[in-house]
Amino acid sequence: MKPVRMQLAASALVFAMAFPALGRAGDLDSPSTGRGALNAKVEYCTYCHGPSGRGYRGFYTMPRLAGQTPEYLENQLRAFAELRRDRSIPVRMSRVHALKPSMRAALAAHFNGLNPPVVGRGSSEHAGTGRKIYEEGVPETNVPACVACHGPTGMGAGPSPRLAGQLSAYTQKQLLGWSRDRGQDPATVDSSAVMKSIAGSMSKTQVQAVSAYLNSLK
Repeated sequence: MKPVRMQLAASALVFAMAFPALGRAGDLDSPSTGRGALNAKVEYCTYCHGPSGRGYRGFYTMPRLAGQTPEYLENQLRAFAELRRDRSIPVRMSRVHALKPSMRAALAAHFNGLNPPVVGRGSSEHAGTGRKIYEEGVPETNVPACVACHGPTGMGAGPSPRLAGQLSAYTQKQLLGWSRDRGQDPATVDSSAVMKSIAGSMSKTQVQAVSAYLNSLK
């Protein structure tokens, strides 16, 4: 099978996995945030984000949600709903716009309470360099130390997300494509906007190193 055909087949598989979930996930605009309604939404999320929200490595890498700070996760769910984040993958956020604020809060609290094992490991070859950048930054290019916002163990706090255990491929994609994937409505920004200049000042090698280090944290 030719590479293009293989990619199309993989894409079709992703759609086949995701769309059946839409029917089982229930009515996403229901005002109820009871246990049954919440479980339905959690099931919908984990079809793509993996069991217990630990992330998924595949044709399209899905981020880890487990252990994420509630405030950050709520902010990003709202950003997707308001089309301020990447709109190119309709499967991923096709019905998030219908989630009520109370359900966004309930989902954020649920995933914050999970702590499954980390998926994969970043390259140990780059992790040492990544740790140095994380703890000290890159002064010559005005890249601040990541630890200042995300904490010494990468657990984050408030609007600053947890980075510990995040899948390396996902972190790389976000940092290398920050301006393309985020801030699509410049009139409405959130606290993550500070990362635009930081991500733009990092080289691909530096991004790979930091991503590997973060993936190694638990």
